[in-house]
Amino acid sequence: METDRESRRTYLPAAGHDWLLPLYDPFVKLLGGDDARRTLLDQASIRPSERLLDLGCGTGTFVVLIKQLHPDVEVVGIDPDPKALARASEKAKRAGLPIQLDRGFSDQLSYADASFDRVFSSFMFHHLAENEKAATMHAVRRVLKPGGSLHLLDLTDAGATGFLSRLFHSHERMAANSTDQILVYMKEAGLSDPKEIGQGSMLFTRIAYYQASAPQQRAP
Repeated sequence: METDRESRRTYLPAAGHDWLLPLYDPFVKLLGGDDARRTLLDQASIRPSERLLDLGCGTGTFVVLIKQLHPDVEVVGIDPDPKALARASEKAKRAGLPIQLDRGFSDQLSYADASFDRVFSSFMFHHLAENEKAATMHAVRRVLKPGGSLHLLDLTDAGATGFLSRLFHSHERMAANSTDQILVYMKEAGLSDPKEIGQGSMLFTRIAYYQASAPQQRAP
């Protein structure tokens, strides 16, 4: 349940500003984000009856895709933006899909310990401040079942060229979003075998895919 403190907490909307939210889905599709998310999902090798969490689910495109392709799994999406969640709820209803959508923050997950087989993050991590990035990884580690896995897709400054790309990556929140730093966050949170498993291109920018796992045995 959302606390009063969380209700007052600020966040960076998916599109940067609330008035841009109606343009978010077509913009991401134009950039190639939908194809990138499909690749992220394929990398996870999801199995029936698993419980999945999507951090920063936004307008719900990814959680709907997961449930459409894997109807036998339980899908939960969490996001701090009530306007984005309203759009996600409408998408799920139109598709006739049972998806749990919660308002909350990635670094303060209210779910029980070891309650998810997989945690996903797509194009969300760069929205977080540096301290929130570290706290998010610790939260992910806590809610993952032993042997469960994190699958993360985000922008990377590796190979960024051109004026628009350099301008975009100059944002202060991207400074702590390098591949090396993301892997450090994963390792310091106690996740096993953190690694970048591939890179790709979208319009104006580069993206990278990461994976890490929760240890098979939880610390006492």
